[in-house]
Amino acid sequence: MDTPPLPTTDAPARYSLQEFIQASAQRDRGQGVFELETPRLLELNLNGEIWTKMGSMVAYRGDVKFKREGILDQGVGNLLKKAVSGEGASLTKAVGQGQVYLADSGKKVIIINMQNEEIIVNGNDLLAFEPTIDYKITMMKNLGAMLAGGLFNVRLTGTGMIAFTSHYEPITLRVTPDSPVCTDPNATIAWSGTLQPEFKKDVSLRTFVGRGSGESIQMQFKGDGFVVIQPFEEIVLTGKAG
Repeated sequence: MDTPPLPTTDAPARYSLQEFIQASAQRDRGQGVFELETPRLLELNLNGEIWTKMGSMVAYRGDVKFKREGILDQGVGNLLKKAVSGEGASLTKAVGQGQVYLADSGKKVIIINMQNEEIIVNGNDLLAFEPTIDYKITMMKNLGAMLAGGLFNVRLTGTGMIAFTSHYEPITLRVTPDSPVCTDPNATIAWSGTLQPEFKKDVSLRTFVGRGSGESIQMQFKGDGFVVIQPFEEIVLTGKAG
């Protein structure tokens, strides 16, 4: 009888060594270039090149090299962005043939198959995307957003696979012209390319910056589209080396 796979919950389990090796072994799931080995571990079946988040590689095998995004790949303006934020939304290109395994702090991995569509993803939550996707790193235009940790976003456009991460299960909120949505910047993962968030302050809620000023910075989405949030406030420290 086949050994069952490792449990995906925190329930305790006991195995012999051989049972553990069999239960936790990598499996070919036939999902293509982007393959979920577990809900929190992405396998890239690499044959060419794929963009990945810097620092997300946990293992690889095969003839694979990693090339960091050039500091001027996004234009002269990107040089200023990196100087302000430290690393910002830094990317590494995996090039070659083999398998590359990506993870980010044990967060859940979500794979989206884009069909000539556009989405904006928080730079800290973007995990990987195919080279058929055009990307542009953009900076929040509000100092409060920088203090809240959400300085960089990545606009992704085109056809191909992308992967981003979420603490626990994300939910998507519909935005309509008569029903805008306000979110915590530290809980906001992604939103549709049709939306441009604005920033507002609310002294009636707890602060997201320092927890002591009595002032809250919020993202406000108006128009027609969607916004994806996670049930977790993720504080991102800018200027941290990757």
